[in-house]
Amino acid sequence: METVHVELGTRSYDVRIGPGLLARAGDEITPLLNRPRVVIVTEENVAALHLAALETALQAAGIESEALILPPGEATKSWAHLTQTVEWLLEQKVERKDVVVALGGGVIGDLVGFSAAILRRGVRFVQMPTSLLAQVDSSVGGKTGINSPHGKNLVGAFHQPSLVLADIDVLGTLKPRDFLAGYGEVVKYGGLGSLAFFEWLEDNGPALAAGDVALRTEAVRRSVQMKADIVALDETEQGDRALLNLGHTFGHALEAATGYSDRLLHGEGVAIGCALAFETSARLGLMSQEAPSRLREHLAKMGMKRDLADIPGDLPDANGLLDLMGQDKKVEAGRLRFILARAIGEAFVADDVDLSVVHRVLEEALATRG
Repeated sequence: METVHVELGTRSYDVRIGPGLLARAGDEITPLLNRPRVVIVTEENVAALHLAALETALQAAGIESEALILPPGEATKSWAHLTQTVEWLLEQKVERKDVVVALGGGVIGDLVGFSAAILRRGVRFVQMPTSLLAQVDSSVGGKTGINSPHGKNLVGAFHQPSLVLADIDVLGTLKPRDFLAGYGEVVKYGGLGSLAFFEWLEDNGPALAAGDVALRTEAVRRSVQMKADIVALDETEQGDRALLNLGHTFGHALEAATGYSDRLLHGEGVAIGCALAFETSARLGLMSQEAPSRLREHLAKMGMKRDLADIPGDLPDANGLLDLMGQDKKVEAGRLRFILARAIGEAFVADDVDLSVVHRVLEEALATRG
């Protein structure tokens, strides 16, 4: 098992990474408890696969539990399900020193974390991410929230978990598309801050996707370590933490354009968004044209979406996509902020990007859709 420590003073916590953590959950969580009881929030698909194993592990450690099972999918990150979750937690008489367990992917982690943040002005919670995307990204760093009709993750709070348990074994139950969507976030880390990690992924990505547990553990560990280092410097995204949004300004707009549906998963949008961010960087003369091509080649080798042409169904025109980008959380004083790069592994925050260049990149990408 690997452990990454997220250093945030009194809000510090460990991220444990490795196989078999679900079966050890009771022993891992026990030191946090004020009384031998937890409540679990999960969703239908994850519950069918993993809830019984978690309940058994907790019971073996003498911990009682109750579970709320929500519908799966991005639509669950909503006001309605936030209300349902908070009211259920109150019905369960959850106290401020109790622990809420979020068992699921990024949707459940974000929703449950936000519920914990606002319940009694803050109760503790444990992240048990069951998707690759959640293990390397959304379960770490304390960003919680729900979506609005105006855009993704526009309502939320920073609320750090008390512990993250990333069981590599559960990744074996993911559908290939869901695993590869999470891999989009893994590639992002190489793209934003480590050419060496990107090269490691070029060498090991196919075997990692095929199921190699040791490689999966290492990919998650390196991704989480990079995120932890950035979060420790900038917990509430006032500066460097914005680098973690490489690909997200484009990606979130594409998710909104596709109605947050199965047409485009979050990690797929991030992967395409990284390619578009690199393409924009190259057009601005910041990086070589070989860099976006190299990224796209790796995504293609992994069998992933990499261009707007890979998204089924209609999309808005370039103006429409720019309008959707205007709802991004990184907008400051009405100006879009982009995460661009000077090379693979050298991302930076750009405030004064020539939007005519972005418009041209989008127009040309849309033209390839035929």
